[in-house]
Amino acid sequence: MTLVSLCFEVHQPIRLKKNFFWDGSTLKEVVPDLRDYYFDDPENRRIFERVADKCYLPANQVILDSIKRFEGSDKPFCVAYSFSGVFLEQARSYRPEVLDSFLRLVDTGRVEVMEQTYYHSLSSLYEDQREFTEEVKMHREAIWELFGLRPTTFENTELIYNDQVARMAESMGYKAIFTEGTLADPNYVYRPPETSLSLLLRNYKLTDDIGFRFSSHNWEEYPLTADKYASWLAAAPGQCINIFCDYETFGEHQWADTGIFEFLRHLPEEVSRHPNLRFATPAEIARLVPPKQELSIRDYISWADIERDTSCWLGNALQQACFIYQKRLEAPARESRDDLLRIWRTLGISDHLYYLFTHGGAPGEVHSYFSPYGIPYDASVTYFSVLADLHYRLKKKIHLADAPFRFATGVDRFTGEVAWSLAGMSEALKTVSLESLEYHSRQGDLAFWAGTSLGDGALAERISRSKRLKGERLRERLIKEVQSALGGAR
Repeated sequence: MTLVSLCFEVHQPIRLKKNFFWDGSTLKEVVPDLRDYYFDDPENRRIFERVADKCYLPANQVILDSIKRFEGSDKPFCVAYSFSGVFLEQARSYRPEVLDSFLRLVDTGRVEVMEQTYYHSLSSLYEDQREFTEEVKMHREAIWELFGLRPTTFENTELIYNDQVARMAESMGYKAIFTEGTLADPNYVYRPPETSLSLLLRNYKLTDDIGFRFSSHNWEEYPLTADKYASWLAAAPGQCINIFCDYETFGEHQWADTGIFEFLRHLPEEVSRHPNLRFATPAEIARLVPPKQELSIRDYISWADIERDTSCWLGNALQQACFIYQKRLEAPARESRDDLLRIWRTLGISDHLYYLFTHGGAPGEVHSYFSPYGIPYDASVTYFSVLADLHYRLKKKIHLADAPFRFATGVDRFTGEVAWSLAGMSEALKTVSLESLEYHSRQGDLAFWAGTSLGDGALAERISRSKRLKGERLRERLIKEVQSALGGAR
């Protein structure tokens, strides 16, 4: 028996105001709502509502009808979804009925919900794993709150994967993980090295037959019917076939008049006609199909473009510069301890970099199709200017230092605690060990940092007067002086 999983990624980005720079919006002092200042809510709403009517609501109804039609059958119909957190936010805000329709699907018990990064981000590419871990936890909490589920299958943004991502996923308790099926036969289950995970591979050829070639009159297999497709599945060797595409394929990328909904409606019945086929969820495949062998993937792969790597987000200098700039603002955003962190994370949505793709050709046409900008250079001007504006506001709010202060208890004996700003120092002083505080006080490090990296000579002078204090009296004095300076800076 060959197990067929039908999986969908459901994501909508949060788009920036594309004329942010040209309208002279940068670095204004008085901004009532920074989120509305950066992000184009009317446009995001318009697109979401359009896709809801063309894709989400009709596709959900087709799938719900099919699940009910095969209820009680020895070959029940089932599917799997991976929702980005920002999609769920927009559904709740713009079209709650879309969320309700997904809830009805999950309530059938025939739908697996997978997990991913909340912001559909590239955080798995960061050197520090903290942001990736926190976004996955945020997603886990959202799925529990909405659906009451604890998913066991992980799907990283656009199937970005390597051995390290597998280890991170296993450390968070997942049993299975998805990636692109370019490096091995996708119709088997594999085991990442040094883990007990099941590695599932997307069958990209059979997936792209639906996602990209379905309506192409130049394709030799046009028109693609459900019975023809099911016969391909039945003839494919292996133990499992993972079909994994953007949900927007149905009705948005492939319009209704192409026959895509009729294809989706008839596919479950046509698959059931073949004695060697039945539908299964990814979790079920991971549970039932033993790994064929260990598969090590050291370099990052993804399902993006024909390169199937990370070049669609990081393939040119514009993308790399924006990626590095956004990543560098992580620590300051964390020390802001307010909505600025949420805004920083929203600026980490991978689509912002996707729009900066400049390589042209067929992949360039796909990028342009999704982009709200005329050309990628306009996208880069907007994105970089918003990042610069956020940087400016972080610097003002938390009194960002030119260089971070790294706590230690001796030469090259770092504790791992770091303060990137006056606000960060205020919090760090509450928990840093007295041994470290006394060491830095003797060395004059804190006063030197205040005078050079913060440019606050007055604070440096006041801190230097605390040199003779020890223990909790030293901590209390340092906290008092830093908080006083922070209040003045604000």
